[in-house]
Amino acid sequence: MPEGHSVHRIARQFARHFLDVPVAVSSPQGRFAAGAAQLDGHTIVQSRAVGKQMFLEFEHGLWLRIHLGMYGAWDFAGEIDVDDTLASANGRMGQTNQRGTVVGSHEDSPWSIGAPRRARLRMSESEKLGAELETFPPEPVGQVRVRLLTSTTVADLRGPTACEVLTAEEVDRVLAKLGPDPLVDDLAEAEERFVATVRKKPTAIALLLMDQSVVAGIGNVYRAELLFRARQSPFTPGRDVPTDTVRALWRDWVHLLTIGVETGQMLTMDGLDDEAHARALASRDDRHWVYHRTGEPCRVCGTPIAMRELGGRKLYWCPTDQA
Repeated sequence: MPEGHSVHRIARQFARHFLDVPVAVSSPQGRFAAGAAQLDGHTIVQSRAVGKQMFLEFEHGLWLRIHLGMYGAWDFAGEIDVDDTLASANGRMGQTNQRGTVVGSHEDSPWSIGAPRRARLRMSESEKLGAELETFPPEPVGQVRVRLLTSTTVADLRGPTACEVLTAEEVDRVLAKLGPDPLVDDLAEAEERFVATVRKKPTAIALLLMDQSVVAGIGNVYRAELLFRARQSPFTPGRDVPTDTVRALWRDWVHLLTIGVETGQMLTMDGLDDEAHARALASRDDRHWVYHRTGEPCRVCGTPIAMRELGGRKLYWCPTDQA
């Protein structure tokens, strides 16, 4: 499932190419035909991500809400700008030696490395750059729930958990149910809200980090890595986790989310030399402390990494360092 950094990157891709121009909205699959008719021909004036959800505001007061869920993905095609971390990797995020170049680290950052290229770009949990287009717009491929088309760029959505048209009031109600997002909320206020919520809960901290009403955007990878980096047992009730540790978890989430948005990678290991950094960008096997490493030796103490189901998802941790 795409975690928060992926959805923020998708929202920024929309901000690059779809704002302030009329957009043709259709549903090639047919399942979103009524919603598409409400938005067709109108102009997108805001692209916003909060946690794992994205919201596109149209000038006539309606919003398109998207939650990609486990299987959703956006395919962009046409004259699209591409981050150098993706362009130099021949379409696979991270396989680049341009370690010092970061694109999109804040709202007024330069977004591209040159003229837009007429190409395809798939954005979901990971990102993949496809071949350049011969004709535009390309024909829809597969079960496209909604297509957004301008004169130069098209975005096709497949397989989302949620795809719906909302009023501003309905959007506010959705947002009210979400926990803080470091890229949206005031950081000081968000930290206090997160700490206060966690410290009153009897629920295991590993479950709280995945609860989108507690904190928005954390998924299975970041959950496991944050807890290891804090050397925190996943099973401790939130109310029993020391306040300093809860604050450290929040601040580390701010740090890792920023890296994820800037690079497109869930890179959770710090202090790597150039060779190790290159391996981490090229392969998930070299990118994480504990995630997806069941039975492999802990990178710190050598204890085999443990795994068990918790809340319907696989949880990874070191039984020694996170005792």
